[in-house]
Amino acid sequence: MSMAELNCSGSGKKHRIFLVDDHPLIRQGLRLLINGEDDLSICGEADESCPALQSILITRPDGLIVDISLNGPDGLELVKDVRGRFSALPILVLSMYDELIYAERALRAGANGYIMKQEASQKVLLAIRRILGREIYVSDSVAAKMLHQYVNGATSCAHSLIGDLTDRELEVFRLIGHGHSTRQIAEDLHLSIKTVETYQAHIKEKLSLRSARELIQHAVRWTMGDRAA
Repeated sequence: MSMAELNCSGSGKKHRIFLVDDHPLIRQGLRLLINGEDDLSICGEADESCPALQSILITRPDGLIVDISLNGPDGLELVKDVRGRFSALPILVLSMYDELIYAERALRAGANGYIMKQEASQKVLLAIRRILGREIYVSDSVAAKMLHQYVNGATSCAHSLIGDLTDRELEVFRLIGHGHSTRQIAEDLHLSIKTVETYQAHIKEKLSLRSARELIQHAVRWTMGDRAA
């Protein structure tokens, strides 16, 4: 069941932030954190991409916080959609997923920053204020990785195979790891079953996996955090 809650004041000096996350407890925690600041306030919430985009068009927030894992199309797709409509809206991706895999993808999609959910509250607030100030925010480790790639033109061996996947292939791979069937993935992403099967075939080829069983096993291990698998 999708939801979107609007409670914008529409006035005052506070920067109005729209929050998109499919976990109610995470939204509650972020709402309490952000509304407790003198210069920030939550002006709307959603747990899916489609209602989020509709509400953003209505509320016109000063900043957007997006989780990657959402019901339906994921946060990266939402970032792309929002960036296509609002070229200057500051966007921060806040996620539990490996920043060495997702941070650069988020920036390419149009985000202004990426931060892990397990970071301290003050770092989250710092990241929000950085993107509102039209700066880019990533962790020191991600910044170092990106600088290394720029200087040496190389990627980390531990992440190179997964890094070869397109954003959509990685989204399908993640959903497989969460136990979704091909039909479920097709319904979640509003794609045909044949299209999802094509993505699965590309993933198997890029990761040198021989069967659907190996694909599922690899996806589950990766999603659970065994990046060496």
